[in-house]
Amino acid sequence: MFGHAVVTLTVDCEELPWSERTVRALSDPTKRRWLAFAALAIVFLLVNLHRLSTAVLSERLTADFDTTAAQLGTLHASFFYIYAAIQIPTGVMADRYGPRYVGSGGAAVLSLGAVGFALADSYLVAFLSRALIGAGSGVIFVSILRFCANWYRADEFATMTGLTAGMAGVGAILATTPLAVTVGAVGWRPTILALGVVGFVAGAAVYVLARRSPSDAGLEPIEDVPEQPSVSLAETGAYLRELLGDLDQWLLSVAFFATMGTLLTLLGLWGIPYLVVVYGVDVTTASYFTLLGSAGLLFGPPAIGRFSDTIGRRFLPMAVGLGLFAAALAVVPVFGKPPLVAVAVSYFLCGFLFGSAMLGFSIIKERYPSGASGVAMATVNTAGFVGGALFPTLMGLALDAYRTGDEVAGAPVYTEFGYRVAFGIITAAVTISFVCAVWLYLRDRRAGMRAGRP
Repeated sequence: MFGHAVVTLTVDCEELPWSERTVRALSDPTKRRWLAFAALAIVFLLVNLHRLSTAVLSERLTADFDTTAAQLGTLHASFFYIYAAIQIPTGVMADRYGPRYVGSGGAAVLSLGAVGFALADSYLVAFLSRALIGAGSGVIFVSILRFCANWYRADEFATMTGLTAGMAGVGAILATTPLAVTVGAVGWRPTILALGVVGFVAGAAVYVLARRSPSDAGLEPIEDVPEQPSVSLAETGAYLRELLGDLDQWLLSVAFFATMGTLLTLLGLWGIPYLVVVYGVDVTTASYFTLLGSAGLLFGPPAIGRFSDTIGRRFLPMAVGLGLFAAALAVVPVFGKPPLVAVAVSYFLCGFLFGSAMLGFSIIKERYPSGASGVAMATVNTAGFVGGALFPTLMGLALDAYRTGDEVAGAPVYTEFGYRVAFGIITAAVTISFVCAVWLYLRDRRAGMRAGRP
């Protein structure tokens, strides 16, 4: 008897061949979804690495393409304008064709843009190539959310949205010191070229693994995950008209416009010069503070999304989180030169509490039929990247009004008060997002009372 048990245990514990384990993973929908999500997430990591890479590459780009500061800024911004412009078309495509084709196609386009950027011999080619990176990148986030809507339960969606934002945090971290070290060792062109190759491989994995739904992959349905209907262009047009007249959509879009625009501007541009000028630290030291913000982005959205899924509430965590976001950011305009530890905490909290803004995607997804989730989420996402394109310029205009006339390494120096004004702009914007979240909470509460919900 005992001998038989030992033999059985040995057989059960024997490691299966790699090929058989792969087949089992691909045929099990709960495992298959994680493999596909991982492939999509790697592409999204590359999106965020490319998006923030110009801060590290700026000196080399200026030297290679003989650019002015304005031209360099335009080169950087080309990513965001293209990204924002294609969000709604991306939502339409994601709803109609699914993440397999849209996600893998986006990966191929952004990787082609990366190769072109690495090989560019003129400013114009570099500009067009970076715009191509933005065009390919612009379809990835919505494709991931559309995939999650089709493969995960409703009470898992905020968690998956948070994990997706966490991958943005990983990309943001890699775009700082790791990218700088790699570029210093092998050069910026080979580095970007290698990222393009990785993108092609990840895109191929998306094509192989991702499908519209478990049934589209020939698998059994996942419990409590409804099948997604196909959507006609006429239905999509009707959903777009409904979105246009939806006050909740506008409130969510304004909130995401302010928070996403603020975070991209803080971590991607003005967060470092503020520290260099006001505190007199070097750029490397200042970059550690934005690294803290990226770390907050890595941990905050998954934690807040998981918390929201656990308690089954969206509006209250969003409102509280955005209120704390505004308070954390306010230390700069209120005090001008607070203790450095306060700035470090502020930057970290801005990244961490951005997870509360990400709950807007769960809210809009749950408000509309499953066939419209892609275009609904893309509408909100568009606003965020419009903010990412506009806030750097708005803060720059405020700073230009307070130039000292001095220069450091060829860069103009602005006064401490100028930075207080500039940071006051984004603090006011996040405060408005908090007001929008409170308004949404009160609207939902009144609707619940009318419906008889507790």
